Amino acid sequence: MDKKLKQIKNEALELCAPVFHEMEEISLYNTQKVLEAFRKHHLSAYHFAPSYGYGYDDPGRGKLEEIWCDVFKCEAALVRPQFVSGTHALGTVLLALLEPGDTMLSAVGTPYDTMQSVIGISGNAPGNLKSRGVHYKEVPLKGDTYDLEGIAAMVDEHTKLVEIQRSRGYSLRNSLFPEDIKKIIDVVKAKNPKTICFVDNCYGEFTNKEEPIELGADITAGSLIKNAGGGFAPTGAYICGRKDLVERCAHQLTVPGLGDEMGSYAASYRPFFEGLFLAPHMTRQAVMAAEFCAAVFQKLGFAVTPEPGHLRTDLITTVALNSEENMCRFAEAIQSWSPVDSDATPVPGPMPGYVDPILMAAGTFVQGSTIEMSADGPVRPPYIMYFQGALTFEHAVLAVMGAAEKIMGK
Repeated sequence: MDKKLKQIKNEALELCAPVFHEMEEISLYNTQKVLEAFRKHHLSAYHFAPSYGYGYDDPGRGKLEEIWCDVFKCEAALVRPQFVSGTHALGTVLLALLEPGDTMLSAVGTPYDTMQSVIGISGNAPGNLKSRGVHYKEVPLKGDTYDLEGIAAMVDEHTKLVEIQRSRGYSLRNSLFPEDIKKIIDVVKAKNPKTICFVDNCYGEFTNKEEPIELGADITAGSLIKNAGGGFAPTGAYICGRKDLVERCAHQLTVPGLGDEMGSYAASYRPFFEGLFLAPHMTRQAVMAAEFCAAVFQKLGFAVTPEPGHLRTDLITTVALNSEENMCRFAEAIQSWSPVDSDATPVPGPMPGYVDPILMAAGTFVQGSTIEMSADGPVRPPYIMYFQGALTFEHAVLAVMGAAEKIMGK
């Protein structure tokens, strides 16, 4: 690393220091919350044991969901390896709770790319919501954020469900802090108290002290290979919230009549418990990584969001690299500084659920795990890479500076 880049690294670390201190306090708070739940519910090594067949009365599954309810302050939870992704859990909520003739409203602009095919905004996937007769509306963004007046205007007696996506997805809007989520929910409930408020919590768990149910949400969902799995969960996702709503989701996940009573897991449950225990700390490592990446690339002259120097509500930093060539250089550097497949060269290509070619750098121990360090983005102007994750901050420093060297041609 040349002298200029060393100076940029040191200046970036100095800029980040006050925010890192605030992140430490949040991590301590959330670690205590999780630890107290483990102690209260008497977790034992007995609960790590695998189960087989139908999985009736599975003690590990039951204990995991019992602890989950305590941590996320909800009445019921489905925390299952049978979910193949966060999108699967989110889609399960929508398919379970919306019937023909119902109206759903997206409160914060257009949802994430993979959710668009679930709803029927893009593509023509069999069984999407529109094909089932569900009506869809969305509230356009107001600049780079949500529009409370617009939300209030669009919620009426016919609005069955409002979806609130916490993270920005592949857009440049601001991600939602707890206070933002609460404002949106309060506006919705004031117009129609019966409307279900559903928060897509992907990338948001443990970044702040409150989770969506504490803010008034009726139901929320997310992935276990993001924040909530702490880098240990090998697969899966969760849904939690009001008991009656989670029960309907359980019957959608399995089949009507079986619900949450079934579902074995022939591997050990230990990684799910260990991942949840470590999740506040791992999330802190990842948000520190995102903050450092933003500081470095802003100093290099690139537009980044969120800008450094502020608390974060998800793991993601966007870097507008201005060309496909720079995107590829950034991805190559992140991949080369990964512990797995470091010799691979990322190239843009099609991915299920996405319209544009996707460029992805992800040398992760768990495929698709974005609590681990990765970077990806759709190859379209202004050629933005979405940097996220890191199990250790030290790894992120090495990789981010490696990307800076690659971009600057050093």
